Amino acid sequence: MLEHGGRLRRAALAYGIPLADWLDLSTGINPQGYPVPPVPADAWLRLPEDDDGLEAAATAYYGNPHLLPVAGSQPAIQALPSVLGGERVTLLAPGYAEHAHAWREHQTLAVAVGEDADQCADAVDAAVARSDIIVLVQPNNPTGVHFGRDRLLDWHARLARRGGWLVVDEAFIDTTPEASLVPLAGGSGLVVLRSLGKFFGLAGARVGFVFAPADVRTALAERLGPWTLAGPSRWAARHALSDIAWQTRARTALLAAGARLQALLGAHGLHTSGPALFKHLAHPDAAQLHGDFARRGILLRLFEGPPALRFGLPPDEAGWTRLTDALSACLGPAAAAPADADMTPAPAPLPAPAPRQP
Repeated sequence: MLEHGGRLRRAALAYGIPLADWLDLSTGINPQGYPVPPVPADAWLRLPEDDDGLEAAATAYYGNPHLLPVAGSQPAIQALPSVLGGERVTLLAPGYAEHAHAWREHQTLAVAVGEDADQCADAVDAAVARSDIIVLVQPNNPTGVHFGRDRLLDWHARLARRGGWLVVDEAFIDTTPEASLVPLAGGSGLVVLRSLGKFFGLAGARVGFVFAPADVRTALAERLGPWTLAGPSRWAARHALSDIAWQTRARTALLAAGARLQALLGAHGLHTSGPALFKHLAHPDAAQLHGDFARRGILLRLFEGPPALRFGLPPDEAGWTRLTDALSACLGPAAAAPADADMTPAPAPLPAPAPRQP
């Protein structure tokens, strides 16, 4: 089983700092996630039912009815290699490691992801002709590199003409929904994965969706079996997907916070990339910096090959102050911010939604 990020309890033990005293910036999860109203008792007492409104809410949010609910993206990632035809698979490196792990028994080609998105896109473009399947995370996890819509559509068209597949994991795309390929999924050659773990901050609910042709969804459903989503998870997801007002406020807040984080890191000489929910720092001394921050009770995500760090969003102003102080302690005082830098305070916490009946 692969090692993943987070591991806050392990860090607390390793550095001798109580769990409650940590600032966890390692995950890229919305720190002000959707405030789920109290779950009704019958959600715990009854088996999950697929006519509870979840699929309708997801169809409205994503703009596509060709979906299969799954327990987060992970089950689909593991099952897709047994469903999709093709042996030659191209993936990005570094990328979300579970994708490469799932396709490990196929002929895999790794395309290196550097800071130049155009160079990476050119490498993927060249790989299309010798691939049956292209697997992308859009924006990429961990580097944040993303590709233009026209490029993606061209790759899909070229693969589909040969019976190939473009698989796109859009775990971090909710802050820029206009970039999503979900509205196009359902026809041949395209599979798109979405989940509620990052933007909605509901990682613990384990809710995701596969958008794909009917035969692919049917084959996945047969492999995953019944009741893939727990009743309380379905209930929470239905409310989150239906709450348009919260989504609008959250998207605005996260975009502002992401710009603020990039400006703060840039003021300390750190050049980063990534979507609103996290910033990726390629740095030769990543391991040393990771330890420096950890000794101050701030957990970052460390990547070893190539060496890099992930900075997630602080949850509140106290967290922003603590991160700023740690940056100054580890790297020296910040340079004067440029005139166009966005260093405004993060938006206020999102209010809880009004209670609703199940």
